[in-house]
Amino acid sequence: MEFEYAYRGNSAVEHRGDRTELSFSPDTKRPPTYFTGELRQNVAFREAISALHSVVVSDLRFKPKDKTAYKAWAAKQEDADLDTLFAQRQQVASRLKTMREELAELERQSARRMGPFFEARRRYFNYLYEKNRDFWFVFDPVITVHPDEAFFECFSQDESSYGRLGASYEVFQNVGEFSCGTTNVDYSSVLYDEFQKIRSYKKTRFEVDPTGFTTQTGEDAAYKEVKIDLPDSWVRGFLQVNSAMSLQATRVDLHPMDVHNFLFVLKRRKEKKGPRSMRYRLAPGQPVKVVFEPWNLEVPCPRSIFQGEGTHDIRVWGRRRLLILERLVPVAKRFTVHLLGSGMPSFYVADLGDLSFTLGLSGWTANDWSTAGNFDLMAPRTQVDEFTRRRVFDALKETWREQPDALAARLGLDRATVLGALGAYTQAGRAIWDLNKGVYRARELSREPLPMEKLRFSNEREEKATRFLEAKAVMVQAQPSNVDGSLELKGTVREASKVQRAALRLDGDQRMVFAECTCNFFQQNKLFKGPCEHLLALRLQHSKSYRT
Repeated sequence: MEFEYAYRGNSAVEHRGDRTELSFSPDTKRPPTYFTGELRQNVAFREAISALHSVVVSDLRFKPKDKTAYKAWAAKQEDADLDTLFAQRQQVASRLKTMREELAELERQSARRMGPFFEARRRYFNYLYEKNRDFWFVFDPVITVHPDEAFFECFSQDESSYGRLGASYEVFQNVGEFSCGTTNVDYSSVLYDEFQKIRSYKKTRFEVDPTGFTTQTGEDAAYKEVKIDLPDSWVRGFLQVNSAMSLQATRVDLHPMDVHNFLFVLKRRKEKKGPRSMRYRLAPGQPVKVVFEPWNLEVPCPRSIFQGEGTHDIRVWGRRRLLILERLVPVAKRFTVHLLGSGMPSFYVADLGDLSFTLGLSGWTANDWSTAGNFDLMAPRTQVDEFTRRRVFDALKETWREQPDALAARLGLDRATVLGALGAYTQAGRAIWDLNKGVYRARELSREPLPMEKLRFSNEREEKATRFLEAKAVMVQAQPSNVDGSLELKGTVREASKVQRAALRLDGDQRMVFAECTCNFFQQNKLFKGPCEHLLALRLQHSKSYRT
């Protein structure tokens, strides 16, 4: 999916003796969106915007070790062994010597011919990484200006982490004119380095450049066109995280020192085997307890009392992404955790006073088929006709942010209808639920409407699995193991006149380690092309039953 942007110049930070000026260059192809103001909370903003940068560059996907040097040594060693083996055979040794001389000459000729190419390629990539590292990043952050706050949003390279920095207008003084809306801003690693120079004793002026929307005439060198081809999975992940924020969750308030203790455990220990999860153990009126597996190390949180109802034992994975919050611990007043359930997305909202930082984490760092994804979060809930949906969205854009109850009362509609309409626009990337203030906000992720039919499912099997659930054609039985923490699921899926029997086993990290199904797709491909729709339906049905 290709996105096009046009920036009038580059975002820049200018440091002077008594002040710092932050100027973000907006996308001129979108409706005019701008803001100017002077920061009052410099240090908190510096730490929050730096944490947002950590989300932008985050990529915790597995990277294989570089074995080039070892293979070169092994090849030389093999030659040495061959020399020893044939040393006693003079004739063969003589022939080998002649052939090696010929081969060496061929290699020298090849090196001379290819040398300029390899050297130019090396210098080019070194230049990109050292001088213009922003070319390595895939998507500029999104900034939205609303009547009560301005907020940045971004998504990580590995498609697993979401960051949102909200700045209420109390953060600023001498606020100038502003225009509400959403736009992309030019962002680079150079800006991150400049952010580190922000100090409390200097005035810091913040602006989304309003002059970027002046009329362009001819071939204006000040404008730069940017085209980014994003994978569908990246856009789908962004929408899934946004959809997940509006779902009902278990809420936990944590003291900053408790979060510090979590990070301390993660930095001091390195797991060598699974399960690699954090287990939140919650009981009403009791301190929160978190168990780190596989060490079964329990970290009590005496400063954080669970105020919710019922006991909970919720496991989350991909915990090393929490290190993004490290810079926020000294300046945060508290952290609020929103847990959707075991293996489901989780959200950490840092209260920085007039600033708030939201870190959204998908169920796993690697959102591949083995985890059964979170595509069910994008399934529609209450069905609402197009006219009503448009009416609700237009009413939201009048105020830019509003609570569902207030919006329903203003329009004279049922609350469920309003939530259904807002849920549809959230899935389409045109609205967002603000966890910090508890309101829906109008936010257009892209200039043109996103192709939702293309983005909703990553393949045909996911679509079929969802249809099985909607038709209530799935029966599943779960058998947990107390020995290794694994889980076995067995059941049937009714497909037209046929009944497919399926079974699977999940290990302690909720990965699918064994599966079988009677359908033709599984018999031909096993798991080499991912699970069939019947295995996906089995797991989705169990996940749905577990949450309810």
